[in-house]
Amino acid sequence: MTLGFRPNFCDYTDEEVDLINNAGVIYWPTAFYADLFNTMGKRTFPSFNTYSFTLDKIRQTAIFKLLNIPHPATRVFYGKKQKQTITDFFNFPFVAKIPRGSARGRGIFLIKTREELATYLKLPGPAYIQEYLPTDRDMRVIVIGKEIALAFWRVAKGGEFRTNLSQGGSIDFSPLPREALELAIATAIQCNWTDVGLDIMEHQGKFIVLEANMKYGIQGFKTAGIDYKQMLENLMKKGKI
Repeated sequence: MTLGFRPNFCDYTDEEVDLINNAGVIYWPTAFYADLFNTMGKRTFPSFNTYSFTLDKIRQTAIFKLLNIPHPATRVFYGKKQKQTITDFFNFPFVAKIPRGSARGRGIFLIKTREELATYLKLPGPAYIQEYLPTDRDMRVIVIGKEIALAFWRVAKGGEFRTNLSQGGSIDFSPLPREALELAIATAIQCNWTDVGLDIMEHQGKFIVLEANMKYGIQGFKTAGIDYKQMLENLMKKGKI
């Protein structure tokens, strides 16, 4: 049953409010209502945690550090004075990102010179700086509920350091290392993210979580011949989400 999103809760009828209060789980409550339902102890899909970390690389980095989840060396610099110390912590080249609100590979920059750094620092907000780990591919592992729904390699196009499909990357369904899949599942469960695309890379024999994408694209499912909506419906019917 779909009630739809209404920004004024009073626009729901008494009968609809009863349905909400008595529901065992509410699906896709939107970020607007996820925290409210969480406060009242109502289970949602995606989980409240999933919504609260969406498009926020700063919070993701903090939780990775807190939970000892392997993650590239990263630091956030606030204000002009802190930003002047970036090269005290990082050597060129390094990666700079727009820390909030960016997706699909936009807002990610490979900084190789002081001039490029100066250009990046013209952007408003804090500077999110991360060590550069060279690679031509990484792994996208999509976890829905507590299971892997899809996993594939993302291969960067020639001359591009980003592997995002929206930036010209391609999909490779060759088997992924078991350790990477186990890291994805463990990360999703530890963070209580129930609908997430985790980007993982291998560096010097170790597997590292680059970031979490709650607004992942579904091109991988299409390429794999999976009906995304039908898959979600089946998971709902089985009680897995």
